[in-house]
This record gives sequence, structure tokens and C-alpha cells, in this order.
Amino acid sequence: MSFMMREILDQPRALLRCYQAEHNHVIELKKFAEKQDFRMILLVARGTSDNAALLGRYLLELTTGIPVSLCAPSIHTLYHAKLDLRKALVIGISQSGEGNDINTVLKTARRQGAFTVGITNEAKSTMAGIVDDAFFVRAGTQRSVAATKTYTGQLLMLYMLAAALGSHVKLEHVGEIPKWVASSLEIIPEIRQIVERYRFMRQCVVVARGLNYANAFELSLKLMETCYVVAERFSAADFLHGPIAMIESDFPVILFMPPGKTYADMKKLAERVRKLRADTLIISAEGVRLPGHTNSVRIPASISEVYTPIPYIVPGQLFACLLAELKGIDPDKPRSLKIVTRTL
Repeated sequence: MSFMMREILDQPRALLRCYQAEHNHVIELKKFAEKQDFRMILLVARGTSDNAALLGRYLLELTTGIPVSLCAPSIHTLYHAKLDLRKALVIGISQSGEGNDINTVLKTARRQGAFTVGITNEAKSTMAGIVDDAFFVRAGTQRSVAATKTYTGQLLMLYMLAAALGSHVKLEHVGEIPKWVASSLEIIPEIRQIVERYRFMRQCVVVARGLNYANAFELSLKLMETCYVVAERFSAADFLHGPIAMIESDFPVILFMPPGKTYADMKKLAERVRKLRADTLIISAEGVRLPGHTNSVRIPASISEVYTPIPYIVPGQLFACLLAELKGIDPDKPRSLKIVTRTL
């Protein structure tokens, strides 16, 4: 069994460990935040962690009412811009905690008046030592080059921060996520059958909207790095502004379609690309009445939309890992990649 698959299967246990270990820490942050007057939240990350930050942008803006922005690290590392970050909360996200650019932004942000928080898997990392407060994913050593349990662990920490900083997300509901992830792992046999259809896939698009938009980026990244598939990712709204022109007969389109506020728009898009004879793979929930499609993956658990991103990325991780193996590619040895990537 590949390291990637082992780490996918380890996610319920890793997420529960993270939740239990950081529960009281988050409550302390809540008490601290109530005395602050944060006017802006800035998220800084790269790679898979940047996909986690994309969810954080939606989630934190929804729950806190505070404007949230994704940082462009080069503004700090290359252009050395002087920003006024007083009353700003700057959150760095990094699996290793050793990204030079991310840590440079965090150091600079502290000098510019921000309160800094780090989310990392490594307690002894550089990031953990330079931020005002550090939260640890506690996923265990990542041996797979393609991040899985560290990604979902970062998402879980963002949910816990959202519970501390605002409303809509409740800490006790976040504690249910490991159980929902375990239910997602029950559908491995179905996914193993589905990937047979995509053995020779060379390109595809992954589409989502709202809170699951980050998962479109994350699944496409996993397909690119483990299967060498050219996987573009789009918001359902943006997809109609040009990219839909590439759809032709049997072109693969993967859609995240949880029940909730985004479902109606995703359903319309699914119906439209089916009329164009696309091959559609829908990730949704059991009991949902889906439009016509080629294949579907059904999450067994009944989950409120706000909590779906973590359980819904798990079928995507499984799909990428199993497809790589079917293609004869070792998912633990993607060409040209290492676990820690250093950029400026």
C-alpha cells in the first residue's frame, strides 16, 4: 500500500487527534479575540496549503464578517511593500513550517502591527517560533509527497479558528468531522470501480462553487501531481465565462455538488455540460436527486453544507491515488517533486 493511501486512511484518527489537542487552545484564542478589534484577516500559504487558505477565505469571511484576503507573498519578499497591518490578523499555513516566503511574510507582518498565527504540522518548525500563536495539525509525519491528511488537518484548524472568531460554525459540530470523514472512506470499492473508466484520461476540469471551491483546486492539484493529468479548476460561475468552450464529447468534468446553497447552480451547469456530451463525475450525498450524469460518488453521511469540504475532498484523494496506481504511476514518487518546496 502506498504512503499516500495509508495517509488518506489515517485521516479520521489524525483529525480527531488534532481536534482534541487544540480544543482548549482554541477556546483561549476566542477569549483573546473578543478583546481585540480585528478589521482584516490575511491568509498566507503556498501549494496545497494555499488551497486550504482558499477555503479559509470563504469560511472566515462567512463566520466573522471581517474582510479576508489571500496574501501575495512576493509583495513582501520581492517588492518589500510597507503595509499598515495594525488591527490585522495574519494567519500563515504550512505543512512543514519551513517555507521561506511564508515565514518572511509573517515576520514582516508582525513588524507592521499584525497579530500572527501559524498553522503547521511541525511543532519545532521555524514558523512555530516566529508567530504570536501557533496551532499544530498533529497529523504525524507526512511521508507521501502528495499531501492528504495534512491538508484536511489544516482545514480542520481553520474550522476551529472560525468557531473561535465568529458564528455559524460551532466547535461541537467541528468535532463530528472525523466521523464524517470515516464514512467517506466506506466508498473505496465504488471509487475503485469508477476509476477504470478514466484510465486513459489526459485532461479534465474540476468545478465547484462556494465553500467547496477550494476542493476544486485541491483535487486538480492531486490529479496533476500524482496522475500527470492536465486538470483545470474553476468556479461554476467563472466556467461559463469562456472555459465551457473547451467542452466536447466525452470531455471529463468533475463536479462537487453537496446539497445546500450552491446546489442549484451546480445542477444547472451539470445539465448544460451533459447536453454538450461531456463525461460527468458528480461528488454529492446519498439521497440527493442528481441530474443526468456519467458517474457519481455518494457520501453516506448527511452533512450541513458548511461542513462538507473535508468529507468531500476524501473521495477526490482516493480517486487520484487509485487512478495513479491504475495508470502504473507510483503516487509516492511524482516526478520533479519533493515534500518541502522552498520559494521566495
